Amino acid sequence: MALTAAGSSLRAFLLRNSASFIRNAGLNPRSVKGSALSRSAVTSGSGAVLPNPPKTSFGLTRVTVVVVPFLYLGTCISKNFAALLEEHEIFVPDDDDDD
Repeated sequence: MALTAAGSSLRAFLLRNSASFIRNAGLNPRSVKGSALSRSAVTSGSGAVLPNPPKTSFGLTRVTVVVVPFLYLGTCISKNFAALLEEHEIFVPDDDDDD
């Protein structure tokens, strides 16, 4: 009795949280830019395993466009902060000769 109640509640939970996708030939997920497609279910309402979602490839160009500006921004901030520390004599590097 307890197993059937647990099984029916599990089945109801999975049916309620399963994704229903309608395949539309006119709408290609790769042609839609700026939106991230995601799903939380791996099975359909009938219990069949859904196919893998299409992957968005991140090329070297996209990584470069994101990394280079923020790397440059970080170096500018740290350079200005180091100059501020040196100006207020909080941290002054020693100029020791190792001769």
